[in-house]
Amino acid sequence: MKHVSLGDKSLLMGDDAADTLLEYARLVGDSDGADTVTLTAIGPDGSTTEVGILLNSSTSLIVESTHSDVVPPDNSEVVEDLRERMRAITRPASAQPEERWVESEYDNTDMI
Repeated sequence: MKHVSLGDKSLLMGDDAADTLLEYARLVGDSDGADTVTLTAIGPDGSTTEVGILLNSSTSLIVESTHSDVVPPDNSEVVEDLRERMRAITRPASAQPEERWVESEYDNTDMI
């Protein structure tokens, strides 16, 4: 479990989610881009909450370890999605040749 601070908000989330969020935030900031991420976290009152986070080059994010025994919320699908987004940034798809148009017997511009 890790303690994540965003502005004046403090949240608890699983190690994998917090670490992946931090790395993704770095990549988004380095690319001068922006993106949103929604994670499940434990808020200051102890309840589970959905958190929408805007990431850009100005995002200030702190992730620190805790000694909490609380079971973290499941963010496995979000973590996998973030890893896919990270791969898209670090290894963008290569350009593919455009399909060439081939004239067929049905293409008759003389009929106009």
